[in-house]
Amino acid sequence: MVDGDSFIPGPGTERHYRAVLGLFATGVTVVTTVGAKGPVGITANSFASLSLDPPLVLWAPARASRRFAAFASATHYAIHVLGAEQFALGRHFARDGLDFDLPGVERGAEGVPLLTDCLARFECRRRAVHDGGDHVIVVGEVLRAASREGAPLIFSAGHYGSFATTKD
Repeated sequence: MVDGDSFIPGPGTERHYRAVLGLFATGVTVVTTVGAKGPVGITANSFASLSLDPPLVLWAPARASRRFAAFASATHYAIHVLGAEQFALGRHFARDGLDFDLPGVERGAEGVPLLTDCLARFECRRRAVHDGGDHVIVVGEVLRAASREGAPLIFSAGHYGSFATTKD
């Protein structure tokens, strides 16, 4: 690092801190569940694998989200990893988490809405919820998983794109 690039995250540096975090590329997911008023969805990039045995994943909804209560209290939910061609689906659930008037929406064994044709899908049962500052960390046990071939939708530095491979 070049001298001067260092800063202390906190009051007054939130935008800079967020921009620095944005340098880490992530995949894009849509998480779905059933809330008090019906199906709910949210676009999230806080998804990560946690354990193979038992099969655990985690994600972190923001406390400031209008959909937070539905996800923080959900006993079952599904995490859908979006393919590079599914930008519109991610945008849809970033804007409106209650509109499931989409082609191919199914219901899983626990009643959770399942989106079709995603790159991967993890149907989960809540295992734990931990404090995570302005988010909570939701740990889920994966009950069922599915996948298809394709490239992932990537989010980095405020932009969406796809992953290009290079040969060694």
